[in-house]
Amino acid sequence: MKIKLYELRDDERAVLDRVVSALPAGFELESTGETLRPDNLDTLDGAEAVVIVNKSPLDEAMLARLHERGVRFVATRSIGFNHIDIDAARKLGIRVCNTTYPPYGVAEFAVMLMLIALRKYKPALWRQQVNDYSLAGLQGRELRNLTVGVMGTGRIGRAVIEYLSGFGCKILAYDPYPAADLAERGLVTYVELDELYACSDLITLHMPLMDATRGIIDAGALAKMRDGVVLVNVSRGELMEVPALIDGIESRKIGALAMDVFAEEDGIYHVNRTHDILANRDMAYLRQFPNVVLTQHIAFYTDVDVDSMVEQGVGGVVAMATGRCDTEL
Repeated sequence: MKIKLYELRDDERAVLDRVVSALPAGFELESTGETLRPDNLDTLDGAEAVVIVNKSPLDEAMLARLHERGVRFVATRSIGFNHIDIDAARKLGIRVCNTTYPPYGVAEFAVMLMLIALRKYKPALWRQQVNDYSLAGLQGRELRNLTVGVMGTGRIGRAVIEYLSGFGCKILAYDPYPAADLAERGLVTYVELDELYACSDLITLHMPLMDATRGIIDAGALAKMRDGVVLVNVSRGELMEVPALIDGIESRKIGALAMDVFAEEDGIYHVNRTHDILANRDMAYLRQFPNVVLTQHIAFYTDVDVDSMVEQGVGGVVAMATGRCDTEL
């Protein structure tokens, strides 16, 4: 079976060599730095499986064209899979899997964003660049004295809770499927969502993007939160309604906002746009606030996670083709 891996970055080449050498008999792997698009389907070169990331969206029409060309397996080198129409894939008989790289890199990044927001590092950095070392307006807060609400206690949410437990802060959590062991160990108290909103000084999001979670942080949710709440999002930009965030910042309802993801980030994040005009007004407007930190979707970007994404992406195809894949969707 031929596997075609798209969107290969230079930092992935070393691990790709190891993956190729470990392929079982009967499998071969080719790679390209291109995205998979309707206008370059000839690059499939007869592949029965493709490995992509979210810059190669696969809607119903695209999946149908892949199926016509003999593609029967799709693996995405990401935890999120909302860029693939899973229902359409199933109807066509195309099997799809995602990856489950270790949660610690993203969890560490989330905690870093919490501390950056709480200690007002962005305006402090700006001042240093013009030799302004004054203290006025830079007084921060200590994490150990706060109540932190964790929305979603899957693998990444659990890792965040483990890290936060070392700071001594009170941790509340919301998840439709609570992890009993976290509560039994005294690490967290599970509450309903409205109680988490009302009682948390800082709220961090670790939920998948689904119909039920899209826009979960909206004007109604913000109204239930404490004044000056700190919000952190390293999951999906679409979990938050940006107009509500802007209103919250301008009204000072939100004390600080830190996001590693953003709605409609495709074509901006992970691309050099130094000399371009960016057509995402919300992103540009939010970025200019001193209490807003926007990073370019890099929470996952560690040596361990990058290697794991490639290994599991290719390994997922092999597993689906030869039997059962634990991450099949």
